Amino acid sequence: MNRSASAESQPASELIDQRIADLADWRGATLSRMRQLIHEADPDVTEEWKWMGTPVWSHDGILCTGESYKSVVKLTFLKGASLPDPAKLFNSSLDGNARRAIDIREGEELDGDAFKALIHAAIALNTSSKKSKPKRAR
Repeated sequence: MNRSASAESQPASELIDQRIADLADWRGATLSRMRQLIHEADPDVTEEWKWMGTPVWSHDGILCTGESYKSVVKLTFLKGASLPDPAKLFNSSLDGNARRAIDIREGEELDGDAFKALIHAAIALNTSSKKSKPKRAR
């Protein structure tokens, strides 16, 4: 069985566990910490595995994605431009109309409380957007 076929049958949480283990360096530790903070902020968060290998955390819509590159772990908030960021955590994708991202480099420590506040704000935005959408007639 090829990797993509086996990935489709595995729960997202296991695939994210495997991604963290495969990184086996500061990126894995960073992604693991950010995942833990997301779960602390929202125990009801849903973990997904999308776009051929990207961890995604959702609650009434996507909150953020977690990607790993050679020099950064990137957390992208799809509606980040609409979120308050008093701690100025967003440091990437600042020019777009919707997305904002946080790039974490080796040795950097992100303020956990400020990050959890972003997660709470993203949940509130998703929840309010869901409530404000009119229901379609059937």
